Amino acid sequence: MLKEKIEQILNRQVEREAYSANLYLAMAIWAETNGFEGVSKWLYAQAEEEKLHMLKFIGYINERGGRAVMPEVKKPPFEFESARNLFKEVLKHEEFVSESINEIAGVCMEQRDFSTQNWVQWFITEQIEEEASVRLIIDKLSLMGESKEHLYQFDKDIMSLRTPPTAAV
Repeated sequence: MLKEKIEQILNRQVEREAYSANLYLAMAIWAETNGFEGVSKWLYAQAEEEKLHMLKFIGYINERGGRAVMPEVKKPPFEFESARNLFKEVLKHEEFVSESINEIAGVCMEQRDFSTQNWVQWFITEQIEEEASVRLIIDKLSLMGESKEHLYQFDKDIMSLRTPPTAAV
């Protein structure tokens, strides 16, 4: 049975994962309508991954005797200055999610819920991979400088920079 504080923080993460999925969908739509077919595919895949993360949290909460709650999700931004700016926003968001996951691990330690602490370790590893993947993309964009002619090749190759999803928990 989940302790109340653990159930609350896990439900908060359900909302954050739902928001992440919506944010990446909004970004994918922007990319797709601005001619970045590869970037949009990358972002659509990210949105799907975030949805799966949300479902993992829901499943875990319910499996452990808690009750998952589907939250209202605020509308994400949907306009971006450039692909480079968009990926800087992706990194900022992934760092926020990492902090949130680490907070869950801290509450698990505080509450002595070692089962949940062990379970959430998968997400900690996942966030390390997510941040590294986005940093690599930002590095590639930086290598291109301000040259727009290289954006076509970058857009074409971006899916090769995608970190394959880690095995399910």
